[in-house]
Amino acid sequence: MSLDIHDLAAPSCELLALGEPTHTEPAFPLVRNELFARLAEHGFRSIALETDRAAALAVDDFVHGRTSPSLDAVMREGFSHGFGEQAATRQLVVWMREYNRGRPPRERLSLHGFDAPTEMVSAPSPRRHLEHARDFLGLDLDVAALAGDDDLWSRTEAIMDPAASVGATDAALRLRALADDLLTELYARAPELVAATSRTAWAAARTHITTALDLLRYHRAAAEPLDPAVRTSRMLGVRDAVMARNLLDIREAEHHRGPTLVYAHNRHLQGNPSRWTLAGMDLVWSGAGSIIRAVVGERYSFVAGSLGRSDALRLAAPEPGTHESLLDGRVDVWGLTETVTDPAARVRRDPTPEQGYFPLDAETLATADAVLHIRDGAAAAASL
Repeated sequence: MSLDIHDLAAPSCELLALGEPTHTEPAFPLVRNELFARLAEHGFRSIALETDRAAALAVDDFVHGRTSPSLDAVMREGFSHGFGEQAATRQLVVWMREYNRGRPPRERLSLHGFDAPTEMVSAPSPRRHLEHARDFLGLDLDVAALAGDDDLWSRTEAIMDPAASVGATDAALRLRALADDLLTELYARAPELVAATSRTAWAAARTHITTALDLLRYHRAAAEPLDPAVRTSRMLGVRDAVMARNLLDIREAEHHRGPTLVYAHNRHLQGNPSRWTLAGMDLVWSGAGSIIRAVVGERYSFVAGSLGRSDALRLAAPEPGTHESLLDGRVDVWGLTETVTDPAARVRRDPTPEQGYFPLDAETLATADAVLHIRDGAAAAASL
């Protein structure tokens, strides 16, 4: 059965999560843009993307017209994980800024990041986030001296080798205590600070402090001398816990304006435990979606992303009997459909790790409220 995106936006739904099974098929963010535009006409007022929350503050300022840097600078500095290089993301930012022009604040669209500024093999120093908070609070603190060389934090060894990590050092522990103290002072002085600046500036300072704390927690997990699979699963879990908390914070800020569309990889948004076989390790952790669903229940809805064939990934059409093959028979080019529940359907086996496609499985589908299936990536992109 074909669905309309509005069928999924029930009155109880505050977070409508739209998943993608790969980051490298250009059709998915194009479909995202189309669906968000439709939702904006029916009360959605924000979108949350799988990108660094603190960096994305600059993008939200831009789409609201609070700042006027060049679009190139916004795309370069406001996104992490390479998402600012996507043509569809650039189109989204331009469209949102134009949509907001001349509208009252309550009707404008906001763009949020909900990820931590971490990669699989690297994570930056918390220094600049703590310095932002220090400057906002007007304090005289030498954060750089305490944090030390940024390269000691950001180098690959600091994440891949527990012995090379700085996450359990005295400096890291002192920075964590400092960040906690800054957060307390930010709240204690909120009336004064908001009056002198704005709620937006105060909230941005809080985001920078929580980002610093998130980085310190991630580096601490990297310092644990555990079995590699256990250690990596724990780090993935820390990242998704950060994502979940960020989404809850975003809803706190947006609840009076309208629901939020969330867009990220299926592994972050699905309601069942996330699994990944990587470098011979079987990794298992709770993704942000499973955490959010446990906390807010029916206020969270998940649409699983699915792909048939893709020229961009050099992925052929799915073999008969797979979940994707059954979905191919239900859409022409791309579409939203009810979840496939055929017990005889099997997991697709033809994708290689290098293609970066995560096939659908019965467990993920069981937690999905619907499926976004793209039968052919190139054809879908051409239709949008």
